[in-house]
Formats: sequence, C-alpha cells, structure tokens
Amino acid sequence: MILLRTLLAPLMLLALSLPATAAKLSLAELSRYLNSLTTAQAAFTQTSADGSQAKGMLYIKRPGRARFEYAPPERSLVMVGGGQVAIFDSKSNQPPEQYPLRRTPLNLILAPKVDLAQANMVVGHKEVGDTTRVMAQDPENPEYGMIELVFTANPTALRQWIITDDLGSQTRVELADLQTGVDLSGFLFDITAERARQNR
Repeated sequence: MILLRTLLAPLMLLALSLPATAAKLSLAELSRYLNSLTTAQAAFTQTSADGSQAKGMLYIKRPGRARFEYAPPERSLVMVGGGQVAIFDSKSNQPPEQYPLRRTPLNLILAPKVDLAQANMVVGHKEVGDTTRVMAQDPENPEYGMIELVFTANPTALRQWIITDDLGSQTRVELADLQTGVDLSGFLFDITAERARQNR
C-alpha cells in the first residue's frame, strides 16, 4: 500500500536555478532551517517504488504534527499527531491503522529539536548538482529505515525526501509551492476528532 510504505518504512518544489558553484549546506544550517519550520504547507507528488504516483497537500506543524491529504482518486488521509501516525484508507470501512511516530522516518524531522550533528544520525551528506542531500536514520534504531532529505540554497529550502525501507524499496515525495509560517489549526492533526468525524 502506497501510504503504509511511505510512512512506516524506514519516508518538491522544482529545483531552483542556482549557480553551479553552490556550496554544500552545513548540517548546522540544515538543522537551523528544519527547526525554523514551525508551520508549513505544500503540494506534493509521491512516487512509489513501482512508479505509481499520488498527489495531494501536506501540512506540517512542528513539533510532531503533519497531515497528508491525498487527491482523487486516492482520497486517503495520513495524520500525524499525539505521537501517532494514523492512516485513513478511503477504500476501507475499518478504523485507521495507527503506529508510533517514533518508528517512522518522519520522526527525524518532526522532533522538537532537530540536530543532524547527533552521533550516527547522518550517514551521508553530499552535494549533487545544485542540491545538498542528507541521508539520516534513527541512530538507536537504524532498522526503522533511512530518509534522504534534499535541499536547495539561497534561501535554504526543503525540496523533497526519499524513504528507503528495510527491503531497499524507495518512495519519493516532492514538494511544490512550499509556504512557511502559515496559520494552521490544531484540528488538522487531531486523529481522535477525525475518527469521530468519519464514523458519523
């Protein structure tokens, strides 16, 4: 299932035109940027390992909250809040599947304080073209998977992430029209309220 693999497997704006000599962004700068993302929203395109795609809107309210609203025909919803990830499958009449956020790669960027310099968290940090790419994992639980974050500079911005699960399958999420500092209601991330709404 696209949603399950995206969030439970170990998780764009189009790249801006930057000078070919753009320097690799430091881990300190990337940590500062992620910690500054108190709220954000963006359109996203998700590409799964089999090449299938889904689109929708992403909402983030750090720490610990995110919402993926999938557009038709998917129509599914993934909510992150209260330390849980809940997957509402539009094709099922069953309650949402729920999993601890700490067991997903999203936990690395939704944590109260992101510190990419933490020992054994970053396993790769490189410049590729006009982007800086950081491969990160939970240093205490590498089996939860790896997330590759892709940034551009001037100003620093998150463009996409790629999740690699324990079987080597990858899911890519590209962000477009990322807006930060937006006003987002806590209701967007209330899993209990969403369950009650869908059970009416």
